[in-house]
Amino acid sequence: QVQLVESGGGLVQAGGSLRLSCAASGNMFSINTMGWYRQAPGKQRELVASISSGSSTNYEDSVKGRFTISRDNVKNTVYLQMNSLKPEDTAVYYCNVIIRFKAYWGQGTQVTVSS
Repeated sequence: QVQLVESGGGLVQAGGSLRLSCAASGNMFSINTMGWYRQAPGKQRELVASISSGSSTNYEDSVKGRFTISRDNVKNTVYLQMNSLKPEDTAVYYCNVIIRFKAYWGQGTQVTVSS
């Protein structure tokens, strides 16, 4: 019954910025890990960034220094601030929340970066 609602995707020029948000609601236990994945056309889904309940973060190498993941535990929301966007960042971005070792997924939001 957990629902994840994503927002913030869109079209942006290379070098621009976007902020993705994902709010969790429903019958939940305490949230463990929150993260963002992305999937480009013809490619497998990959982990972009994650943040633990202890605020430990992990980033895919290509986004390190450009993207920042954060969480608001009061709002049950995870954010992905994306700066210096590149065309290769173009993908559908999915938020992911781990609750009691069960994974929940957002609906996906399209991010398109033009050169």
